[in-house]
Amino acid sequence: VSPWDIALCATGTAVAGENALVLAVLFYTPSLRAPMFLLIGSLALADLLAGLGLVANFAVRYLLRPPSEAAELAAAGLLLAAFSASVCSLLAITVDRYLSLYNALTYHSERTLGFTCAMVLLMWLLCLGVGLLPLLGWNCLRDQSSCSILRPVTKDNAAVLAVTFLLLFALMMQLYLQICKIAFRHAQQIAVQHQFIATAQATSTRKGLSTLSLILGTFALCWIPFAIYSLVADSSYPAVYTYSLALPATCNSLINPIIYAFRNPDIQKSLWLACCGCIPSTFSSRPRTSSDV
Repeated sequence: VSPWDIALCATGTAVAGENALVLAVLFYTPSLRAPMFLLIGSLALADLLAGLGLVANFAVRYLLRPPSEAAELAAAGLLLAAFSASVCSLLAITVDRYLSLYNALTYHSERTLGFTCAMVLLMWLLCLGVGLLPLLGWNCLRDQSSCSILRPVTKDNAAVLAVTFLLLFALMMQLYLQICKIAFRHAQQIAVQHQFIATAQATSTRKGLSTLSLILGTFALCWIPFAIYSLVADSSYPAVYTYSLALPATCNSLINPIIYAFRNPDIQKSLWLACCGCIPSTFSSRPRTSSDV
């Protein structure tokens, strides 16, 4: 058994457990029903499935005897669907943050829960379609020479996925730059007004930008090297290179709940209530705003 595969399986187990906790908090807390929490839940569900996919991939490779091509393709499809949904959820969160600043006055009336649910459902259907691709022929089981580092995906198809990923990340960065411009414009207006409400909004905006920076920065560090490598490499490259880049990429799903969900004051309060039955007095009592993340 490869130590790398053991590390990936252990990471998948931790990812699944951590994101299951996030989903449990969101599900059992009625107050966490705003569109932004639905997007957090979508991200947590995607990362949960990614963790389960890593465990399933390990089981198919080492525990299933005799080996099954259908099981291998299904495990690969689960990973593709889960990580695609994770990327799309991060893009949706970025769009949501942009809209909350660009249309601050009408954000709550326009971003209804029903609309967000419909968009999330559409996104998941698209990602499930991506997950079905290995079963529909996007595989190299009949021609091992065409395999990419993302076995059983072929090199050409892996290149398509990598380019699509890089384009989505470029879109996320463009939206992030627009968010920064809007936030700086708000900061200039706040500096003129010197009002309590404006100061509270500035604090909220800075917090949202800080969280978004952490998410996108971590996402880039974890995934960009692996995406570029999968674009240029093939199955003939040493496996150690693939593992050394794939492990940090999977760790992004382990980091997401820490820097996003668990930093949210509302989720923190729910966790304190569930674990201790009380809320520490250090929590701020100010109301949540659309810029909170």
